[in-house]
Amino acid sequence: MHTGQNVFAQITLFLPQRQFRRIVSKYRDRTEGWGFSHWSHLLVLMFGQLIGCGSLRELTDITTAHAKRSYYLGFGATPVVRNTLSKANMLREPRIFEEFAFYMVSLAQRRRITKEFELHGRFYAVDSTTIDLCMSVFRWALFRSAGTVFTHRK
Repeated sequence: MHTGQNVFAQITLFLPQRQFRRIVSKYRDRTEGWGFSHWSHLLVLMFGQLIGCGSLRELTDITTAHAKRSYYLGFGATPVVRNTLSKANMLREPRIFEEFAFYMVSLAQRRRITKEFELHGRFYAVDSTTIDLCMSVFRWALFRSAGTVFTHRK
């Protein structure tokens, strides 16, 4: 039986909810009294982004499948249904999420220890995606096939 927190819940613990609430209070909208809070909305959208959902239907199907864990993921006591998420996306002010994203980027920039990702005043991200290379074209490359690593020998 699982007794610890989900990884997603552990990640979202680092997000500054107080700052997010300040931003929400700045943009008054018609959805303030809803049971589906702005914070839950943000977490559902982040969850969908992290797991690679391609549509609203796919996202709500996954959150419904995880209905027993909905509260522990931060989505609220009831699972998020398509109608609720669709209306929230349509009626809520998108600048709330945009401003929070910019705040998080500025927070990350201020807290970085070194400037190893900065070249000539610009920031660069490092992509760790593995790209398979063909040995007949790239003789210098290591090629991995079925768990075995082959190296080019001279």
